[in-house]
Amino acid sequence: MKAVVFYEHGGPEVLRVEDVPRPAVGSDEVLIRVRAVTVNRTLDLDVRQRGANWPIPFPHILGPDPAGDVAEVGSAVTGFAPGDRVVAIFIRWCGDCEFCKAGLENACEKQQVTGVHTRGGNAEYASVPAKSLVRIPAGMSYEDAAALMMVYPTAWHLLVDRGGLRAGETVLVMAAGGALGIAGTQIAKLHGARVIAAVGSDWKLERARANGADEAVNYRSIKLSDEVRRLTGGRGVDIVFENISSPELWPESVASLATRGRLLTCGSHGGGTVELNIRPFYRKHQSIISSAAAPKRIVERVYELAAEGRLRPVIHTTFPLEQARSAHELVASREVFGRVVLTVS
Repeated sequence: MKAVVFYEHGGPEVLRVEDVPRPAVGSDEVLIRVRAVTVNRTLDLDVRQRGANWPIPFPHILGPDPAGDVAEVGSAVTGFAPGDRVVAIFIRWCGDCEFCKAGLENACEKQQVTGVHTRGGNAEYASVPAKSLVRIPAGMSYEDAAALMMVYPTAWHLLVDRGGLRAGETVLVMAAGGALGIAGTQIAKLHGARVIAAVGSDWKLERARANGADEAVNYRSIKLSDEVRRLTGGRGVDIVFENISSPELWPESVASLATRGRLLTCGSHGGGTVELNIRPFYRKHQSIISSAAAPKRIVERVYELAAEGRLRPVIHTTFPLEQARSAHELVASREVFGRVVLTVS
């Protein structure tokens, strides 16, 4: 089969299109004939560059969220058959730890990530645990199915389950032109919130409004916290949906919070190390809440809502698998609004 493989960490130039053996299928696994898979800043670019702080096996194949057709099922698999349209949840969980038993598979103590700890979906075929699969709703494209997977459940779990988002609240969405920011905007609006979208380029302002934001601000051309205070009558926002964690923008996020505000964080592509003055948090009764990924029940709910047209993935562009280098270069440029997807013919 054709696959995008790399043998060492580095820039996009380390990616090679090669013929490799089709992956074996374990008794509890399913072989997917891949049709689409996304390119992600952390789980693709950072893993390619430095492993994203994980040791990875070489030679390696990226791609955390392949969508496609079931080609083969393991001997112990029930409920799936060849030809079924499916998309893979990117986390792999044990099913036996206290968190898995509580329905919090995303907090599994033995968690692994497809395309990081194992070979992923940047190939014609990928093997994944059957329990990690979600059926693609009728009428949904493979590209949309892949584009939904990582970010919409993650944003939902953080905003709704962990953050307690309520109708009538005001939410500041950081990096609102990125995949998580787009998902966060849509989910906040679905729950009746007012959304202020923060983006890093003027051309993204109108797109953020078209995605549902009530106001949009370019944080590179104006002091963000001052503008947020102006837009909220000096009060600040109830929630900051923060998925950057950069030393430059973190203070602006904190300064935008209202009394009893919650700062929700689920990303660190801005560096991940920030300075924190704890005094405002206890003096204003504020909170910092984080999470990663989402339980399977949330993933399934997101696909139901997308099938009903209440959530809509935004795809910036697609590339054929053979042009994975170009896709990585585009994502690294940050000149995107929405997902970049690889398609496998």
